[in-house]
Amino acid sequence: MITPEALLGAGLIFVLRVLNYAVSTVRTVAIARGRRLISSVLAFVEAFLFAVVIASIVQDITGNLLNLLAYCFGAAAGGWVGMVIEARFITGYVTATVIAHDKPRGHDIAIALRGAGFGVTETMGEGLSGPVAMLRSVISKREVRQVLDITRAIDPQAFVAVEEAHAIHRGWLKERDTPRARNADA
Repeated sequence: MITPEALLGAGLIFVLRVLNYAVSTVRTVAIARGRRLISSVLAFVEAFLFAVVIASIVQDITGNLLNLLAYCFGAAAGGWVGMVIEARFITGYVTATVIAHDKPRGHDIAIALRGAGFGVTETMGEGLSGPVAMLRSVISKREVRQVLDITRAIDPQAFVAVEEAHAIHRGWLKERDTPRARNADA
């Protein structure tokens, strides 16, 4: 029989597990960015939450299916919450590389991206079937869709690769439109 106390206990396990996974996601981002102090503090919080929750589960793992389900659903929901936190509140940067098989179209893409506020570096290269225009731009993860839309509108056949940018120093970043950023070349 499910009592109000059992529901409360399962609800607490669920909430703590969601927090545990959300903290884990943010800690992973902090580690990837080299933020040692914050990742250490978050590791402590994560370990504490895990210990509290797992102690509640192990006490009666076979006899309390409700707690076990709360633990599992909390892990699933926590992963989702962690991804929402990362996407919404943690600015991540990527390098978008666009390769247009036609120099004029490549230049048109660069002009359109610059018009939208992005810093773009243009270079010419040699591809399998001849000259190509190569464009590179460091952008926030939130701006990837906009860059892809601009690129596809001008050259639907352009090759686009998006890679994680681990460290950024100087250059032009749309979100940091400062006099210093405007004077730097990317």
